Order: sequence, then C-alpha cells, then structure tokens
Amino acid sequence: MDDDVTAASDPLLAALDDDQRVAAEALIGPVCVLAGAGTGKTRAITHRIAFGVASGAYDPARVMALTFTARAAAELRARLRALGAGAVPARTFHAAALAQLNHFWPLVVGGSAPRVLEYKGRLLGEAAERLRLRVDVPTLRDVASEIEWRKVSAVGMDEYELRLAARGAPGDLTAAQVLGLVAGYEQLKDERRMLDFEDVLLAIAGMIESEPSVAMHVRESYRHFVVDEYQDVSPAQQQLLDLWLGSRRDVCVVGDASQTIYSFAGATPEYLLGFARRYEDATVVRLERNYRSTAEIIGVANRLMRGRAGALQLEAVSGPSAASADPGVEPVVHEYADELAEARGAATRIRDRIDAGVPPEKIAVLMRVNSQSANLERALEEVGVSSRVRGAARFFDQPEVREAVHALRAAALTIAGEPLFKSVSDVLRSLGWTMQPPDGPGAVRARWESLNAIARLVDDAPEGTTFRAFADELRARAEAQHEPTVSAVTLATLHSAKGLEWDEVHIVGLTEGMLPIAYAKGFDAIDEERRLLYVGITRARRRLSLSWSRTGGAHRGEREPSRFLRELDSRTRDATRAGVGAGGRPAVRA
Repeated sequence: MDDDVTAASDPLLAALDDDQRVAAEALIGPVCVLAGAGTGKTRAITHRIAFGVASGAYDPARVMALTFTARAAAELRARLRALGAGAVPARTFHAAALAQLNHFWPLVVGGSAPRVLEYKGRLLGEAAERLRLRVDVPTLRDVASEIEWRKVSAVGMDEYELRLAARGAPGDLTAAQVLGLVAGYEQLKDERRMLDFEDVLLAIAGMIESEPSVAMHVRESYRHFVVDEYQDVSPAQQQLLDLWLGSRRDVCVVGDASQTIYSFAGATPEYLLGFARRYEDATVVRLERNYRSTAEIIGVANRLMRGRAGALQLEAVSGPSAASADPGVEPVVHEYADELAEARGAATRIRDRIDAGVPPEKIAVLMRVNSQSANLERALEEVGVSSRVRGAARFFDQPEVREAVHALRAAALTIAGEPLFKSVSDVLRSLGWTMQPPDGPGAVRARWESLNAIARLVDDAPEGTTFRAFADELRARAEAQHEPTVSAVTLATLHSAKGLEWDEVHIVGLTEGMLPIAYAKGFDAIDEERRLLYVGITRARRRLSLSWSRTGGAHRGEREPSRFLRELDSRTRDATRAGVGAGGRPAVRA
C-alpha cells in the first residue's frame, strides 16, 4: 500500500490537510512547523503526537509536550485525551521544571525543595525598608519585572548593570538603588529558603549540568519533545530544553514569528527563525492555510506584516468548515471625536449585532491597555449588553463560582440516579440561579452568567456522565483554570487575547501613543507593537472593525491615527483629515 493510501486510511492523518499531514508524519528527528494564525497548528501537533503513539513510534510516558501557559497546557491535554493519547504529559516549562526539581532536590541536596515565591512585591518592599528607600508599588512591580527579565534572558549581573546604566532605572530610582534592591531581594529569598519562578528553571538546569545521574535520568525519562508557541521561548527555557535533549535531536517546535509579543518577558523568535540553521537536516513545514478568518480579514493581516522577518503569507481556505466560506465583510476603520464616543460607537455596533442574532460570547473588544476598559464597560451597560473583562478575576476565583463548585461536589457524594441536568440545576437553583436571565446588565446579571456557564457544561458532558463524574471534572477544570464560556462580550487587552478567537472583533484606540504605545522606541519595539496588532486582527473570524479617536477627552490634545492604519490603506490619512467619520461613521475600508 502506498504512502498516500496509508495516510488516507489512518483517521489521525486523514483529518489533516496536506501540510499538516507532512508535519504529523515527521515523527523522528528535528522538525520545525512554521504555523500562521488560524492554520490549525494545535490540531497538527496533537495529531502528530497521537499518530506517534498509535503507530508505536512513541512511548506516551516518554513524550513531553511543552507550552507556556496553564490554559494552553490544559487544551493540549484535552485534545490528546480525545485522540487516545491522554497518557502523554502536556505541561508548561515551569510546571515540568518544578516537578523535576521537587523530585531531584531531596536526592541531590537533601531535604525538601525550597518553597516557590508567588509574589515578589512583598520581599522587594522589605528590601526597600532595609535600604531605607521609599518606593511606590508600581515601581516595585517594575523592579520585579526587571528581575524576571534578567533571569529568563540569562543575563549576568555585570551585563545587567551595563544595560541598566544605558537604559535607565524604573521610576525615580537610580541604577545603584535598583541593584541594591535586587541584591536585598535575593538575600531575603535565601534567608527564607525560597525560590522564585525563574529560579526554578535555573536550579533544575544547574542540577542537570552538574549532576550526571540527574542528566541521565531526565534524558531516559523523556525521548521526544514537542514545543508549542516556540516563538515565545526565552534563553533560559531554551537552555533547559537543550539540557533535557542532551545529544538527542527528537524535537518538534511549532511557532509563528509574527506572534512574538512577549519580548519584555524574555521571549525571542530567534530560536524559531534559526532552527533550520541549527539543524541543517530538519524537516521544515509551513502552515499558511488559514481556516479561521475570512479572506478580507486575512488580507488586512497580510498587508500589516508584509516584508517582516519570518512573516507567513496567509491564504484563506474556502470550504464548508472555513470562515472564509461565508460572504466576507470588509473590515472598516471608524473615527470618533473622543474616547467615550468611540466606546459608545463600538457598543452600539455590538448591540446591533446581538439584536441580529450574534451571541454575546462570540464578540470581543480588544485594547492596548486595561485602563481603556472603563469607558467600554460603561458604554456597553448603557445599551444593555453584559461584558466581562478578561484577566480581571479568573472565572474559578469568583466567589459565586467557588461556592457552586463546593456545593456541587458536596451534593455529588449523596445524590445518584437522577438525570445529570436535574442534579446540577437543583444545586444551582439553591444558589439563586434561574432558567431565565435577570433583566439588564450589572452585578446580578454577572452572577447569573457565571452560574449559567456551569449549567451549560452539562450540555458538553458525554452521554452517561454521572453527577459524581461531572463534579470531579469541574474540580479538574478549576485546578487547570480551564474556564467555561460565559454569555457576555469579552473585553481584553491584545496581549491577553493571544490564543483566543471570536466571530467578531472590535479593536479600539488605534492612535499614535497608544498603538504603538508611547514608550515603544526604536525599530524593534515598534515592530513588536505591529505584531500585537496582527495578533488582534487574526483573532477575528468573520467581522473586524478598527477605531480611533481624535482626543482622549476634555483638556487633552489632538491625536493622530496609528501609523499602522496609515500603512493598511493610503486613503486612511486623507479621509480622516477631511473629517469623514467624525460622528462615528466609517472613515475608510481597511
């Protein structure tokens, strides 16, 4: 039987397109998958892992799938379970490193591993008191970010001191004061036998480098590595990956240089872009067929990134399951007099779309910084639309959700034999949930939406799921922060929107000084802002609107539209200067 027939007959491969299949069949040796937004990269790598397990090429216990957030790791695990490869571990770099550190510390050092510090601010505050420095909370946060950047970027203190002198210290601190704070923080941490998250990576890397028995154990435990979102890898994480691999070359990396938006946290696309140079015999696959967005949205994304290093040229895929199969709506740029008018304009368009039948959870408003959300929340409330700020309070951290999870778990110990929906809804009704939502937005509606999101999980449960199994799965979701869908419009920063998608996306605040942000100086910083907008644009499946306002409100100066808008269409600048769209009418097509 030839390879084509074999591939077509294997359900794990037959479900993939030609390029995805090439990636999935390349099970051995170095593999680099350059995957554009919406091209099915997660599908490709999970099917690759599952095919490796099903074909006997992989021992599932000896494969490590790595990513960068707990949510992404949870999604990988869920997909692998559905494909019959649930025994394959999928973890973040930090989770994998911490598990190894806890295992090896008693053997190598003795005693239990140090406690991991979750928040640097308190220790930095104590260090400031010892130095008799008065430092406000925002500056302490900035110093914490400096510590994190230095460690994940593998920058020594001498080099960091030179960088600090050249770039300047955060807040009103001098370079010497920052170095004193950093030294005091490290001393307090050592005195209390603690490690921060970045130390976890460095500590296990040090053990593998210095202890041959540790290196041998790790390399025997894991033979194959798959790294998702490889454009986000930092030097410290790359060093650890190299140590895990040793002399082996069975590593598959997947990423998109155009979605590198975390350089402030040490991420660099250089490892992705240089992979084929490092491994000259690597299998390199390009995924450029976009299944998410309409051709019109993809056209905007391609124009924005044309000519940038590593940029992929996306192609809209037509077909019954592709968004591009629908009649496309041209993305539009809207101009407003001020920020409040801009927020109200977006809210009015969203109200109209909900009235036309679009579910609120299929709509998002994306912004550069969290402070922009206040006007948007107010404007949406004015038109009776519920909204939810992503990243404010995590779903499972909300009091009503914690109460519901606890109540469901307790009830599941005593109730059996009833239909699942009846058992769940009875418990939720005891907490104030009703079948019909309350009128209007606000706190009461927000509480109802949270409880209703739990009720809707019953619809997603496999047939035959018991109440006890449902409660256990809910607890597992809470531990992994795998949030259910809440029926509300999402408000999110462009950073927090990465990895998500909606049918309709509104990107607001596209002015010079906001996007690109005012403190972005130099080509590299501006290019990261460009990539941030690209991420926002490619979150949209069917409709995209971009907007900007001429002022930020009373007593604020005139603004210019973002240079990115001007690049997307040469008519933008002329049209907006002529005053077209001043009342919120479309200024130009994007």
